[in-house]
Amino acid sequence: MLKDYEFWFVVGSQFLYGPEVLETVAERAQEMTDKLNASGNLPCKLVYKATIKTNREVTDLIREANFDTRCAGIITWCHTFSPSKMWINGFTDLQKPYCHFATQYNRSIPNEEIDMDFMNLNQAAHGDREHGFIAARLRMPRKVIAGYWQDEDVQLRIGSWMRSAVGVMFSRSLKVMRFGDNMREVAVTEGDKVETQIKLGWQVNTWPVGKLVETMDAVTDEEIDALMETYQTEYEMATDDIETVRYQAREEIAMKKMLDAEGCMAFSNTFQDLYGMKQLPGIASQHLMAQGYGYGGEGDWKVAAMTAILKAMSEGQTGGTAFMEDYTYNLDPDASYSLGAHMLEVCPSVAAGRPRIEVHPLGIGDRKAPARLVFEGHEGNAIVVSLIDMGGRLRLIVQDIEAVKPILPMPNLPVARVMWKALPDLVTGVECWIAAGGAHHTVLSYDVTAEQMKDWARMMDIEFIHISKDSTAEAIEEQLFLNDLAWKLK
Repeated sequence: MLKDYEFWFVVGSQFLYGPEVLETVAERAQEMTDKLNASGNLPCKLVYKATIKTNREVTDLIREANFDTRCAGIITWCHTFSPSKMWINGFTDLQKPYCHFATQYNRSIPNEEIDMDFMNLNQAAHGDREHGFIAARLRMPRKVIAGYWQDEDVQLRIGSWMRSAVGVMFSRSLKVMRFGDNMREVAVTEGDKVETQIKLGWQVNTWPVGKLVETMDAVTDEEIDALMETYQTEYEMATDDIETVRYQAREEIAMKKMLDAEGCMAFSNTFQDLYGMKQLPGIASQHLMAQGYGYGGEGDWKVAAMTAILKAMSEGQTGGTAFMEDYTYNLDPDASYSLGAHMLEVCPSVAAGRPRIEVHPLGIGDRKAPARLVFEGHEGNAIVVSLIDMGGRLRLIVQDIEAVKPILPMPNLPVARVMWKALPDLVTGVECWIAAGGAHHTVLSYDVTAEQMKDWARMMDIEFIHISKDSTAEAIEEQLFLNDLAWKLK
């Protein structure tokens, strides 16, 4: 999917310096584009579009970008001085993510070459400040990246922002299929679907479980045989109850047919609405997530959508992204950890080893024991993400975590699980999370960063809270208070 998008490199200038300067600016912009693409540090193609010199050029190009489905954002740079009043009409029309790249063609000031001709051509320090003012004056959501364009860390920052921008594009066309409604009496999984579509673009609708059962009944043995071969190739078959696993394959095939027919990349279900089904989908949901679909348990359509978005943003990376739920804590002062799991549905992309297919009773849902993938998550730095509806606005909460090898074998817990150290520490992290209203369902990702989620939230114009190694309960509470005041004024 990342390869389906491109970003437009737009350079600012004016006619003041003459045609030779403008020709040089265009040549350099194309050279920079080619080298940035060749660096291997950008996940999407960068396309040099134009050197802008008039209000009409800016406006026409931005309107073109708005309607080009391949364009996921624009990146601007002012090689020379570009008077920013000419950008106002275009910027007020811009509907795509925007990054201001403050760089310059030369790394260093050339002692012997520098003269007034050099100064007229190389005015990025001048032009980018003028350009930055108008975006600030217009209160535009934007990413500012400064540094030399050939430095790897700068290129990686641009690439990281590109992933966030693709997340925006993916979000704006995302459709979520709900099999049934939310789990009864649960508050945090509720939300305003109309406002969410206005703000984030998601189309969230319900399909009856009976329709899924009809689709399951139409699945053929040949289709199930083919998927069973995939299961046996990718996972360890640790059960003799093959018929139960085949039933999960039937569920997966049916759900995928319905999702694909409607163009949905995320889905939710609940153990309280399984009418006509013999099992709650376990491996069926897990394997769909491994293919990039988002999932939310207990009817949680918000976390389903966010799982799909983070998977889209992290395409091509190998750490893994999964639907997750906080279950229980280890409150030993010398070993303070959270245990994340779910009764069935954790994506195998985060597994430390080869997942095992097992069959065990569930204890809820009043159905037969379902097959599921059982595994431990791998070690590494990660984030957990929660999107909540505050009534009038959406809040995105991100916490930094350090996943560890589970300190206990837990032989009688037949579910996929991840254990982690919450930052800044378990108790402070819990206090901050609860103060912010974070849900028990999250998206856990080893690939997506807090900065990328902050960029995504800024582009979507929603509130962002980051719980990090430097957070304190007092600072988070103050930020929440100030955010409430600020968002009431918006």
